Amino acid sequence: MLEKKFEDILYNSSENETVEFKAAQRNFNIHLLGKYFSALSNEASLSGKEVAWLVFGVNDPKKYRGTDKFIVGTHYKKEKGDMNKTKQQLKELVNNNLSFTEIAEKFIEGKRVIFFGIPASLRGIPTTYQDKAYGRTGESIDILSAYEMKKIYNQTSEDWSKMIVEDASIEDLNNEAIKVARDRFKVKNSNLVDEVDTWDDETFLNKAKITRKSKITNTAIILLGNPESTELLNNAQINVSWILKDQDNIEIDYEHFSAPMLINIDNIYNKIRNLNYRYIADDSLFPTETKKYDSYVLREALNNAIAHQDYGLNGKINLVEYPNKVVISNVGEFLPESIEYVINSGTPSEIYRNQFLADAMVSLNMIDTIGSGIKKMMNIQMKRTFPLPSYDITDKGALNPKVKVTIFGEIIDENYTKLLVQNSELSLKDVMLLDKVQKNVRIKKSDADCLRRQKLIEGRYPNIIIASHVADITGKKNEYLKDAGLNNDYYKAMIMTMLEKYPKSTKQEILSLLEDKLPNILDNQQKMKKVDNLLQSLSRSGKIKSTGRGLGAGWIKQ
Repeated sequence: MLEKKFEDILYNSSENETVEFKAAQRNFNIHLLGKYFSALSNEASLSGKEVAWLVFGVNDPKKYRGTDKFIVGTHYKKEKGDMNKTKQQLKELVNNNLSFTEIAEKFIEGKRVIFFGIPASLRGIPTTYQDKAYGRTGESIDILSAYEMKKIYNQTSEDWSKMIVEDASIEDLNNEAIKVARDRFKVKNSNLVDEVDTWDDETFLNKAKITRKSKITNTAIILLGNPESTELLNNAQINVSWILKDQDNIEIDYEHFSAPMLINIDNIYNKIRNLNYRYIADDSLFPTETKKYDSYVLREALNNAIAHQDYGLNGKINLVEYPNKVVISNVGEFLPESIEYVINSGTPSEIYRNQFLADAMVSLNMIDTIGSGIKKMMNIQMKRTFPLPSYDITDKGALNPKVKVTIFGEIIDENYTKLLVQNSELSLKDVMLLDKVQKNVRIKKSDADCLRRQKLIEGRYPNIIIASHVADITGKKNEYLKDAGLNNDYYKAMIMTMLEKYPKSTKQEILSLLEDKLPNILDNQQKMKKVDNLLQSLSRSGKIKSTGRGLGAGWIKQ
């Protein structure tokens, strides 16, 4: 007789987040089994259940229960010892040494059915398979959502940034950093300027929500602490490394920064070589000149890394500077569902890893109003006609996840830049799609169709490129091309001026005069041919004539 718990699972349960039925009549992929283990374990934890169930040898009850096709039986791991090997294999790939609570083989209507009991994840620790945490949406399996991940983390943990550093006192904070904090606080709270000046340091730190009831928090150490005070942090570190690399990814220079971050943010920013950059944005003859990086974008990205770092993982923040981009990375999950969710959401996210720290950074004018910084960064880059920041959040669900943001300091695709110049009314959504196209990131077919209707892309999906509506500028391949596209009359006027001052100038001498003015897209032979054509044109019009023959021949005015 079938025990009641198995009878209830088989005949009274439908497929949901904590119960899954599979026919698996012959075999079942080990990696898919691992994903189901992770997903069902996490969903059991979220549902407040101790065990979730995976059942083999049974078809979908919604379609087949009550028919002779419901129980089909399974031959999965029927040989002696095979099931133990599978258990061991899974145990090595699942975190926290978790394994099945039980594996029960039952024969029902003469057919073998297997009930796998899967334990709920440990409190505060999502269950992962091959370093990724999975969850369920109805009957489907996917990476565990940021919201569900945070719910599991919050089962035991409180906001780390809010925790009291028991052995710390106000003496562990940097006096200069406190002065800067006062000034920043007054900028953010202009209505309190006179009142702030009457507060002593202890009162100010409480009012600014950097300390709690005059006790030093992890946030206070990160933002205002003396460098040596970081040793007092609760099982964590605050360390930002600036690393300079060349185009071959070879390290050239580096420097490490610690507390007080309120001051050191400026020191880190000043390490970045924010040079002038010249590029041709449209069909103008003259290049646009700007800084490679926008100050707000760099600072917001770096401050966000500090605000959202998972300090419990005891990692560091890296800022790697390349010749054409800056890459900033921090450890921890990207908690919103996606970048698109952040951009499209009309309200800030309800979940923050370090809420106390983020609030303090907002009050000190270090980061924008929570939830709006990323969107503002995107808009700034869009208005500059530069590539948008790229976020790499593909580590979602990994054991030691990272978030990486890349800020570009150069144009990637001139057609992207031209489109933005010519179409200032483009929505941020469309520009984000175009930005993916220029970076060769595949977009949805429906999104590509939308861009095509606006004549913004061309090519057959998925091999699409940004459309080019503007005639190419001579020499456009050179980003720093000077005086691109100068017309022939300009070159002829220069030749006439030269012959007036230096009669009998040779063709080589005339080429030397014009070489820097000719389009860089021309090679040496093409430049020589260009000079030949200019001289012949002037000769035919009767303005100049040749004296002599061969390489030594000169030219004079008529």
